[in-house]
Amino acid sequence: MTEQATVTVGVIAKALGVSDTKVKKAIDALKIEPVGKRGVCKLYASDVVDAVKKTLA
Repeated sequence: MTEQATVTVGVIAKALGVSDTKVKKAIDALKIEPVGKRGVCKLYASDVVDAVKKTLA
């Protein structure tokens, strides 16, 4: 895996001011796969924030 900025569902939710559940549903709807895992947390590329924001708008 290349070094890139990654975010968790919680970080995305906090950045957008919405609940974790809404972010998880948006990620599922967009069929976005995580780029890695840290423990039980799925890590997503930082560009996922924009895609989720557009989906929730």
